[in-house]
Amino acid sequence: MSESTATPSVLASLSDDLANAVETASAGVVTVYGRQRMPATGIVWTASGLIVSANHVVEKEDDIHIDLPDGRHVGSSIVGRDPNTDLVLLSIDGEQLTPAPRATHEPKVGQLVLAVGRPGKSGPMASLGVIGMVGGRNVNDPRSKHLGRFLKTDAAMLPGFSGGPLVDAWGDVLGLNSSTMGRGSGFTLPNEVIDRVVTSLQQHGKVRRGFLGVSAQAVAVNDQMSASLDLPSKRALVIVGLESGGPAEQQGLLIGDIIVRVGGAPVGSVDQLMEQLSGDVVGQPIEIEVIRGGELTVRSIVAGERA
Repeated sequence: MSESTATPSVLASLSDDLANAVETASAGVVTVYGRQRMPATGIVWTASGLIVSANHVVEKEDDIHIDLPDGRHVGSSIVGRDPNTDLVLLSIDGEQLTPAPRATHEPKVGQLVLAVGRPGKSGPMASLGVIGMVGGRNVNDPRSKHLGRFLKTDAAMLPGFSGGPLVDAWGDVLGLNSSTMGRGSGFTLPNEVIDRVVTSLQQHGKVRRGFLGVSAQAVAVNDQMSASLDLPSKRALVIVGLESGGPAEQQGLLIGDIIVRVGGAPVGSVDQLMEQLSGDVVGQPIEIEVIRGGELTVRSIVAGERA
């Protein structure tokens, strides 16, 4: 077979695969009526009726409705919100739904993806792109310190797509799209972050984030000290400020202490520190390992709650 006759077949196969991916994903994608202007999109997260969407598209506190993939129009209530990650958790009582399938592989830069939305009565919509970035904190958006990891894509976020999924070529969900977090560009909150936020919203109606009362900056630990103290990393955090009366000050941490582990995990950046404090740690003792005077010491600090 010549190259010229093979190429259309390859393109046709790719086209069919992408169409099948949208069909697979859209079985777990709903329309969310939570604001006065056009509706937005949501993702069926559990079979028991939990739906995740973008917080900014649900402006109401009640009288929220959902269009299910089978065409039914049902009422919904808010379980909780987290504006820092632009996530809202909705619930539909008494419904058994089909959750959107989730990807089990790690997203990669260059991977072909589809943004899927259902912003109205016309059915699912989609746009095609690639993952351009698998990133961490966005220095231009202070909210991103709560995120951990996020994805960016050039797939077009059409009106009403916020709250919908970014899916791979098999139709499996990689995360939730938010035009607000991306300042109009393709920003996606990955599945592991969504799961963490959903758990907290179910338990507390909000995300409780730990607070130590320290200001810190990353530093390099020299090879000799790293080896002598058997440190897990050559990066750590030096405390440059303490909030008066905060948990860290109360438990005797000092400016100049070098934090190497929090809760048993290495912290070589402020992002890693925030990640360790983003679990359900408020009111719980958490071990902080610090270098002071060239020696490693451990302090147990009860984490406060960040406002």
